[in-house]
Amino acid sequence: MTFCKLRQLISADQYRYNAGSGWRDFTRQWLKESGFRFTVLMRLCAFLRSQPLTRYGVYHFFLWLHRRMQVRYGTYIEFSTPVGPGLYLGHPNSIIINTRSVIGANCTLSHGVTLGQTHARSKYPGVPTVGDRVYLGCGAKILGRVKVGDDAVVAPNAVVIADVPNLAVVGGIPAKQLSVEGSKGYVSNIPSS
Repeated sequence: MTFCKLRQLISADQYRYNAGSGWRDFTRQWLKESGFRFTVLMRLCAFLRSQPLTRYGVYHFFLWLHRRMQVRYGTYIEFSTPVGPGLYLGHPNSIIINTRSVIGANCTLSHGVTLGQTHARSKYPGVPTVGDRVYLGCGAKILGRVKVGDDAVVAPNAVVIADVPNLAVVGGIPAKQLSVEGSKGYVSNIPSS
């Protein structure tokens, strides 16, 4: 990862919180939003791990900070997890993401979200893949080799064990499609390309 790529990722994450940019807004979001602090440390660990000269020393300090924040909030998103730009963690409590899961761009993860792996005895063994501009409600559980399509919404406390099409709104246990209205209105402050 290059420094330019790191800046783009953090800038996209920052924009999701308050549609702002620049150092003044960065400082405001850093002091105000615990989810933003978590994502910045996560991105910084990934960057420092990829640099040969910082892999020893500086990287370990930021890794320690990231681990402390994981324990403090009970949120486990490893820096090695592929996460697209524009991640929004409104309330970063009890979020558990499998390291091999993939999260697309401009996604919103509410508290209590789980992206979990299932094993050989399940119908879809593997890990979830979440598309772009997806809203995952409080307590949503996505389990197994499931693809959540772009612009989808997973309602609070839903348990997803099958693929979710693009623009679908799903809810229930197990999750069933409720509508095709998508995530517009749930996922806000998306930077224009």
